[in-house]
Amino acid sequence: MKKLQTVLVLFLGMAGMLAQDVAVTGTVTDDEGNPLEGASVYVSEISVGTSTDANGNYELLLKEGKHMLRFSYIGFAPVARSIILGPEGMTIDVSLQASLLLDEVVIISGSKKPEKITNSPATVVTISPRQIAEYAGNPAELLAREKGIDYFRAGIAVPAFNIRGFNSNFNSKNLQVTDGRNSSLIATGLPMGPLTTTIKEDIEQIEVVLGPNATLYGPNAHNGLINTITKDPRIYEGTTIATNLGVNSDGNGYYSARLRFAKKFSDKWAFKATGEYTKATEFIYADSVYIDRNADGIKEGYPEYDLDNDVEFFKTEASAYFSPTEGTDFIATYGHSNSTYLSPTNVGRNQIIDWRINLWQLRFNTRNFFAQAYFTNSKTDDTYSIDERTKQYYRGIDSGLTEEEASGEYSYASAAKFIDDSKRFNAEVQYSNTLFDDKLELVTGLQWQLDKANSHGTYLLDEDEDDYIDVAQIGGYVHLDYNFGHGYRGIAAARIDNHEIYGTNFIPKLGLLKAFDKGTLRLTYGQGIAAPTILNLYGDLFSGLILGNAEGFTLTDGSMVESQGVEKVDTYEIGYRGSLSSRLYGDFNAYYNINKDFLSPVTVIGVATHRGDTPIEEVQSGYAFYNGLVATYINFGKVNTYGADFALTYSISPKWNLTANYSYFDYSFDEDNMDNDFNNDGEVNFLDFLINSPTHKFGAGVNHNGEKFFASLFSRWVEEYNYFSSYQIASETLPDYTYRGSPIIEDAPSTDSYNYGPLGGFVTFDLNFGYHFSDSFTLSFAATNLFNTEMREFTASPPTGGLYVLEAKFNLD
Repeated sequence: MKKLQTVLVLFLGMAGMLAQDVAVTGTVTDDEGNPLEGASVYVSEISVGTSTDANGNYELLLKEGKHMLRFSYIGFAPVARSIILGPEGMTIDVSLQASLLLDEVVIISGSKKPEKITNSPATVVTISPRQIAEYAGNPAELLAREKGIDYFRAGIAVPAFNIRGFNSNFNSKNLQVTDGRNSSLIATGLPMGPLTTTIKEDIEQIEVVLGPNATLYGPNAHNGLINTITKDPRIYEGTTIATNLGVNSDGNGYYSARLRFAKKFSDKWAFKATGEYTKATEFIYADSVYIDRNADGIKEGYPEYDLDNDVEFFKTEASAYFSPTEGTDFIATYGHSNSTYLSPTNVGRNQIIDWRINLWQLRFNTRNFFAQAYFTNSKTDDTYSIDERTKQYYRGIDSGLTEEEASGEYSYASAAKFIDDSKRFNAEVQYSNTLFDDKLELVTGLQWQLDKANSHGTYLLDEDEDDYIDVAQIGGYVHLDYNFGHGYRGIAAARIDNHEIYGTNFIPKLGLLKAFDKGTLRLTYGQGIAAPTILNLYGDLFSGLILGNAEGFTLTDGSMVESQGVEKVDTYEIGYRGSLSSRLYGDFNAYYNINKDFLSPVTVIGVATHRGDTPIEEVQSGYAFYNGLVATYINFGKVNTYGADFALTYSISPKWNLTANYSYFDYSFDEDNMDNDFNNDGEVNFLDFLINSPTHKFGAGVNHNGEKFFASLFSRWVEEYNYFSSYQIASETLPDYTYRGSPIIEDAPSTDSYNYGPLGGFVTFDLNFGYHFSDSFTLSFAATNLFNTEMREFTASPPTGGLYVLEAKFNLD
């Protein structure tokens, strides 16, 4: 083993033999000039760093060329310096401050390489390590404070977000990434969200890209991307124990305990491990299930049957870091989660029971190369649709079964229960470098993915536990960033993506940027695609009434329904991000989107004779009842959307700042283009597109970041808006309009659900504060919806009441 390690070290070191190590030295102080002992100095692209000595001094030996240095210290805002290191070396002294230096934030999501946020060609918002560490609640709540994000609290366990319209109760158009890996479910394409294996104490930074970034990340980085970056144990060393006690406005309890251990054993080896157990009771709420139990054909609402409001999460992760030579890393990660909670869908809620995620990831990283391979397994045996189980229960009662007979296995007999035993294999290689005297930055790579979906025949067109639905895709990308001088840069990027079902797509991006002393103006064009999910392509629900559309359908009149392909968006955007004065920081963007070939909600297409080349009676298990009547997914239409986002941060002092943000969103379409008539009612209107986004949003907050005491008060206003998503409806009364065959009347039943009225239309306040009693102990408090404002943020979920959480955190060396 020792000989093998020696050979590996020699092999990996050969590339650097011709380049000399050059010293970067300096001093790190606070804003009063006092040296900071133990401050971190870290080189982002090669994961190399050091700490300052008792006098605040540091020294790093680096190869000549371009580097991004990050300076950080607990309780202070980080500072970033981009340098080009020559043979003579360099001295860099920095002063850290307690205030938020937003222009110094280093991100990787915009260009898939470390860069200052002010230099990024994408619109990116971040949640910083300090914000996460000092917030007692779920860090996802902090997304509600950012511009451009529609944030929803669908109960205690299910925070969700959307960007730039087209939200639904089954939204897969925002890609979720964690440490470079795709964190979405295999069969449905939905973000893992609560199913993730990462705990709060191991999150270094959350980065959200507003708008498409598909050239680098592939399909479904369409409306936006959320990237979670975890902590490196070589920088964030030690043991953290955290526990939360809370209560919601209904008096139901919330408890969480978490542990993070991280240790750098030597210059070559480091390790971290995390664990979490969380238990809570959901807000008191029972959705209505509408059932026709009478001869008059009128549906009546019944509470969800046998509702279980218990919420329970268990999560664990472990990572080993091996650095055979300086700047070269091998990182192996294992993660597991087991989750039980209530999840809103387009047709009521799902009772998620013991949904397990297992993942294995291996990463290799040097200055110019990155490679990874990872495997994800998603598994549940007992999860079920509450809506369908409730209907089946009452079918049993109406047929003369006893309560005991109807409530047992019979209540799952109509495919209410679904199984998931799906697997995903991913691999990626990436090369990056600077060329032509560091004027051109190149990032290029190749990504491969194989999905193997299996539902044991419960909701997909697979037959049993051995019959996997295999779907492969591969994509290659190149991203070029050229420095013309005088602050001007040009961006050109492209991706070719090939999917074995919906074919090949070319995805371009272009940009022009002008850098000023403290900010950057950018003008960009980019394209995004939203891909059909495996459920869209191979779904089999309600005994074949709903069938996936991977092969197209032939109808009885001989007409063809094309197989579903990708949805595309072309985005033109202008923005500025940077300091407007010594105390004022601004982030502004405006965009115009051309959206076309929408991925439709499920829709009835008529009576089919064939799915692809297969007779429909061989596909539709309920053919004897449906006689070929099929509902499926299609592409349709074109609509233009546009908007603007503004955010300001004003530093009153190093410890106090004010924030404010505003977002505007609207849309237009051609009423005479009948390709836009999705619901086939002969008229093109808003009910064909279901934009589902407020036109106006506003937020404002005040923040205090002291050495001991910290606090934040944030208020947001969300304009009232109408929302439609399959069964779900939340709308004001709209005379002369119908939805799913019923008049649209507020506070009244609709066809399949109850219309409580529009979403939004509220002003709410969130408060958090805490105190660092010592370097080892912090006590903090967070109140979400402080005054328990009555409001509805999402359909098929409870009104969002107050949630009050106390957190105790122990940091041990």
